Amino acid sequence: MDNNQQRTIVRKKDKALLAAIGVFTVVMAVIAILGLVLIHPPKETTQGQADCETVRISGKLPGRIERIYVEEGQWVHKGDTLAKVYSSTADAKLYQAQAMAEAASQQTAKVDRGTREELKKSAYNVWQQAIAAQTIAQKTYQRMQNLFEQGVITEQKRDEAKAAADAATAQVKAAKSQYDMAVNGAQQEDKAASRSMANAAQGSVMEVKSLLEDQYLLAPCDGEVSEIYPQEGELIAMGAPVMSIAQLDQMWVSFSVREELLADMPMGKEIEVVIPALKNLETKMHIYYVRDMGTYAVWQATKAYGQYDAKTFEVKARPDGKIENFRPGMSVILK
Repeated sequence: MDNNQQRTIVRKKDKALLAAIGVFTVVMAVIAILGLVLIHPPKETTQGQADCETVRISGKLPGRIERIYVEEGQWVHKGDTLAKVYSSTADAKLYQAQAMAEAASQQTAKVDRGTREELKKSAYNVWQQAIAAQTIAQKTYQRMQNLFEQGVITEQKRDEAKAAADAATAQVKAAKSQYDMAVNGAQQEDKAASRSMANAAQGSVMEVKSLLEDQYLLAPCDGEVSEIYPQEGELIAMGAPVMSIAQLDQMWVSFSVREELLADMPMGKEIEVVIPALKNLETKMHIYYVRDMGTYAVWQATKAYGQYDAKTFEVKARPDGKIENFRPGMSVILK
């Protein structure tokens, strides 16, 4: 093969390679154009989580869990007995308070009855003796006054008789006061003080009884027992939670939304959502709550220019009606 033929073959190969590169370039350009035209960026998904109102059950009585009458997952009604707390200390305080109240009651009754009859009679006799002594002293003074006017006795003797008569009169008044006190009994202030002591003792009894009322913990509402914290036999402090009741009739959904998306989620708006756990059930809800979640939930800008820090808001929505098998913790997708 001569040189001309070799050069011809090389030129043909070069042309074929160039043609292949050209075709490849055109194909890639067409694919890129089709991608720009047909392929769209995925739509941003707003996901929320279902939740409900939860009531924590606790009591004022510290003690030991004697009995738990329900179990987790059980549906209870308002007023149902949930658990019993036993406290030997509270029982002892009740016994002590009742004893103090009984003593105060007896003291009040004694004050109200007043002085015993024997003391009344003794005071009356003393009063009568004082009256008799006064009568004699008055007569003696009158005789001494007549004798003094006749000049038989001295003025000194007359004055002594008068002083004796005045002393007898004062003695009558004192005896009369003692008798009146015995008849009337204790003073009103003493009676009021005694009644106050009795009321205070009775208040102590009522206070301990109010604590003992919490030895039986009752359900404050209808709902499902979602969690029980202590076991039977464990000690609990005052106000310590014993269990939680989930009010499944009051379900709601919480979304975390960046602030630039809030324009599409105003208060009161009806939104459409999908619940994947319920076979992608589609339903409607109404927004009833929008609140700033604070600085801890701020979306920080990644560029120095052209972006800004976006706050996150919590948006809550309620279903229009009860959704069967809808439970807290389920994911909810905003359409």
